[in-house]
Amino acid sequence: MALRFRLRTIGLCLLLFTGLCLKTTGHARAEDNAVFPLTIHHAFGTTVVAQKPVRVATVAWSNHEVPLALGIVPVGMARANFGDDDGDGILPWVAARLDALKAERPVLFNEGDGIDFEAVAATEPDIILAAYSGLSRSDYETLSAIAPVVAYPDAPWSTDWRDTIRLNSAGLGLAAEGEALIARTEAEIAATMAGHPELTGKSAMFITHLGANDLSVVNFYTTNDTRVKFFADLGLASPRSVVSASRPGTFSGSISAEQIDTFDDVDILVTYGDASLLEALEANPLMRHMPAVSNGSLVMLKNDPMGTGANPTPLSISWVLKDYVAALSRAAKAVR
Repeated sequence: MALRFRLRTIGLCLLLFTGLCLKTTGHARAEDNAVFPLTIHHAFGTTVVAQKPVRVATVAWSNHEVPLALGIVPVGMARANFGDDDGDGILPWVAARLDALKAERPVLFNEGDGIDFEAVAATEPDIILAAYSGLSRSDYETLSAIAPVVAYPDAPWSTDWRDTIRLNSAGLGLAAEGEALIARTEAEIAATMAGHPELTGKSAMFITHLGANDLSVVNFYTTNDTRVKFFADLGLASPRSVVSASRPGTFSGSISAEQIDTFDDVDILVTYGDASLLEALEANPLMRHMPAVSNGSLVMLKNDPMGTGANPTPLSISWVLKDYVAALSRAAKAVR
């Protein structure tokens, strides 16, 4: 295996040295005769894809959904560890797509303690897709010894669903198919939103998991996070308070509950929790004064498919869109 890693690395270095790469900015020709080698630019530099990949592996959250949406079954992908109702490691929209393709389940990488590099290597991939991920440079370099890696373009866990599709599809030589997938998804979102004008112009904030027994600190997703970016697709705006509190390159932030009046401009509050958390928020002497709490304009997500799909991915959007928008609509109607 070590020899195979060295040969791949030497091959990539030769390609870079001879300058045989077609430079792109995450886009490539999408026909079966797409021009290879391709060069994909990302946060760690550039990745050369020497020839059309056949064996595709993916790591981290949702990257496998891009090849699946384009009709390619990965040889290995990350095991789902949130919102997996039946515990098989595969989310329902992924299972449905695999069934539609009449495909066997790929190898599932257990990433509970980080990327399982040995398991990834054992699938012998031609490419590793990770456009939406939290790869460290060390992770990237280790994976690159296995196969060319498509990493995130700017910051960890900040690649929105469109760029996840664009980068991963480009790495496959299927950029035009990726753009077509984006267009179909945008059309579906637009059709759904046409029936919910009450959301337009409302502001929304996404708070991370809160503990009903400790509300002293409020952790929230910044405007760099994909959940928050998705609000714009749904007609919602990020309030000025969240924009001001968002730091470049970060997907989350924290604030003391004593400063909760900072977020008085939030119309709709989205978070993960149940009735006990709602009761705790309404009883808390600080949190209960937040307009979204006092108005009841909240969306409480569970550890289920809709809660998972609030972080939009290429296949989950269609699966949860109507239910998620309906929940946001109920919250919007409670705004005073």
